[in-house]
Amino acid sequence: MFFNKISLTGYKNYQSKTFHFTERIIGICGLNGKGKTNLLDAINYLCFTKSYFTKSDLLNVHFGSEGFRIEGELQNGNIEDNEVQKIVCIYRSSLKKEIYLNDIAYEKFSHHIGKFPCVVIAPDDIEMITGNSEERRKFMDTLISQVDTEYLQQLIIYNKVLAQRNSFLKNEFAKNTFDKSLLEVLDEQLKAPGNYIHKTRDQFCNQLFPLVQEFYNNISGKNEEVNLEYNSQLNENNFSELLISSRQKDRVTQRTNVGIHKDDLTFLLFGNIFKSIASQGQRKSLLFACKLAEFEILKKVKGYPPVLLLDDVFEKLDENRIENLLEYVCQKNNGQVFITDTHFDRLKMSLSPFGNAVQVIELA
Repeated sequence: MFFNKISLTGYKNYQSKTFHFTERIIGICGLNGKGKTNLLDAINYLCFTKSYFTKSDLLNVHFGSEGFRIEGELQNGNIEDNEVQKIVCIYRSSLKKEIYLNDIAYEKFSHHIGKFPCVVIAPDDIEMITGNSEERRKFMDTLISQVDTEYLQQLIIYNKVLAQRNSFLKNEFAKNTFDKSLLEVLDEQLKAPGNYIHKTRDQFCNQLFPLVQEFYNNISGKNEEVNLEYNSQLNENNFSELLISSRQKDRVTQRTNVGIHKDDLTFLLFGNIFKSIASQGQRKSLLFACKLAEFEILKKVKGYPPVLLLDDVFEKLDENRIENLLEYVCQKNNGQVFITDTHFDRLKMSLSPFGNAVQVIELA
C-alpha cells in the first residue's frame, strides 16, 4: 500500500499543505513542533477515520479554523496495479464527520477499517509494555479489527451493552432498587459478543506470540527468554456463570467486574514480569517486536504490507538495535515506510544504505 499524496487543510498545525511522496521509504525531518507527528497522524486518520494521538476531533482543528479536511491518494495492494484511490475525511465542529472513499460517503465508519491497513510505532506506545491493561487490549483490538470485520462489529456491540449495563447498575444503586429481569436481559446480550471476542483473541495470540519472540531476539541481537501470556477470566470460566457469581459485587461497585474488558497480556523476561526487570532498551525492543508482529500478521492476511509509520524511533535505542530495526522495515519489507526524526544528518545517514528508495522531507 503506497500513499502518493496527502493534503491537509486546518489539521493541527497545518493551515494548508500538500505533500507528494515519490519513494517507498519516506524520512520526515524537523524540529519539535514543526508537524512531523501530525503528518503521520493524518496518514493514520485516513486509514482508521480517527487520530492515533487525540481522542477528541475538536483538538485536531487548526487554531482559528472551523474544522479540518484530510485528503489522500494511494495505491492499495500491488503498486503495479496503478489503481489510485482517494480517501477524504472532513470534520466541521458544527456538523457530523464525513468519510469518503472515491467520492462515496460511508454510512458507518467501521466499514472503512481494514481496507487500508496501517501500523504505527510512537514513543507513547511504550505504555503498552509498562502501563495498564487498556493499552494492551487496544493493541489486540487494533490488529484484529483490521483483518476480521465481524470482530469489530462484535466489539462495538459488546462495548455498547457494557456501557448500558454499567449505567443500569449506577442508576439502580442511586434509587436503591434492583430490577433482576432487566439485568438478565443485559447479561444475555453481553454473552455472545464476549465469547466471540475471547475466542478470536485467543486464536490471534497463538499466531502473535511466536512472532513477537522472533522479532524481539532479532532486534535486540540477543537470545533472551521472552514469553507472553493471554490472561482472560474466560480462559477457565463460563461467561454466564461469571456474570451470575459477580452480580452482588457489581451492584456494590456499580460496574461490571467480569468479562473480556478485563483481559490482559502478560510479558515475561526469564520468567519474571518484564517491566519489573527490563532495561529501557529491552522495553523498546519488545514494543517494536509486538508492532512488527502485528505488521507481519496484517501482511500475511492482506497479501501485501501495510503502511508503517515510525515516529521518533531513534531516541533511546542503541545503534545496533536501530540497525536491526531498519534492516527489517526498510530492506526486508517492500512496503511503504514513514520515519520521523529531529536530526537531519542522523536520519539521512541511517537511511543511506537503502539508496534511491529514500525520499527525505525537511519541515521548516
